[in-house]
Amino acid sequence: MDIGVKKPGVTSSQVAEHAGVSQSAVSRTFTPGASISSKTRTKVLASAKQLGYRPNAIARSLITNRSRIIAVVMAYLENLFYPDVLEELGRALAAENYHLLLFTGFMDRDSDPVFDQLMQYRVDGIILASTSLSSELSEECATAGIPVVLFNRTTERDAVSSVTTRNKEGGRRIADFFVAGGHKTFGYIAGLENSSTNRDRQQGYVEGLAALGFDTVVIETGNYSRPDAEAAARKMFSRADRPEALFVANDHMAVAVMDVARHEFGIRIPEDLSIVGYDDVGPAKWTSYGITSMSQPVKRMVEATVEILMDQIASGEIEAEHRILNGDLFVRTSARLPAAGIVMRDGQQIYRPKEA
Repeated sequence: MDIGVKKPGVTSSQVAEHAGVSQSAVSRTFTPGASISSKTRTKVLASAKQLGYRPNAIARSLITNRSRIIAVVMAYLENLFYPDVLEELGRALAAENYHLLLFTGFMDRDSDPVFDQLMQYRVDGIILASTSLSSELSEECATAGIPVVLFNRTTERDAVSSVTTRNKEGGRRIADFFVAGGHKTFGYIAGLENSSTNRDRQQGYVEGLAALGFDTVVIETGNYSRPDAEAAARKMFSRADRPEALFVANDHMAVAVMDVARHEFGIRIPEDLSIVGYDDVGPAKWTSYGITSMSQPVKRMVEATVEILMDQIASGEIEAEHRILNGDLFVRTSARLPAAGIVMRDGQQIYRPKEA
């Protein structure tokens, strides 16, 4: 079977004849990881270039039973955290000679409707970012030998691996930061209430405050959406008992909340209101916002995700693996500073009270 055609009449057999090598040598030249001498490879590539030949990935996948395609399902590209993730995934998969195929999923429910489309491409693995599959389809993927990794989500399902950060610990650290800064009243603008990231961040924050003697937290829901976050901020800032310290479940919403506070209510940040976000995306670092934010280490999260996929693809064994990574609370200008606990690292302020 011919494994590649660039234009009519140009086949791998013709490349082999032109280069004076066997057809199998042409096949090995264009197969990642295959054994081929540098001399033979150079001859084949020179002939392929001269004849205008390129390997046909679809034809090769029929031979090797590997498409070398990883499907990435994302539902929240509005949040700048995920374009950063997508860029890192593209680099990491390319280093493994894999290609990324992007599908748009659903943020507030399982992305089962895209499953049939996704499987038409004979993908070797699936990464679900800010979305998930139902238990039934997760089991179906495992049965078919297709590894699935949830990115920035957690699950109890045995068939699905996950990579996330210590969201609950991050919420606790933010609570500690606020209390250390002398705040007495607290609020939280939640993301999607049914998402594992929001659940863990909120739980860590509320439990952290309770452990420090503060049992009341004013909560509104922003659904990880800018319009919803703006509406949640208006409700919170219209209260007579408006909190003086506000944890917003991610930076995308924190930007919207800060805009409402400043431009609609005349609230000074951080003099009247301290705000802390989550993710540490680009706008958090912008001077006009300067959001104190709990980071998610995108590069390390992507490396862990790709490593899990490559291991399971190579072994053919689908066994759920859950990796939880640490982040840091980067301190900027959006929140009142505690008297102690700030350390400098690589020119940036980080809240690490134990180190201080």
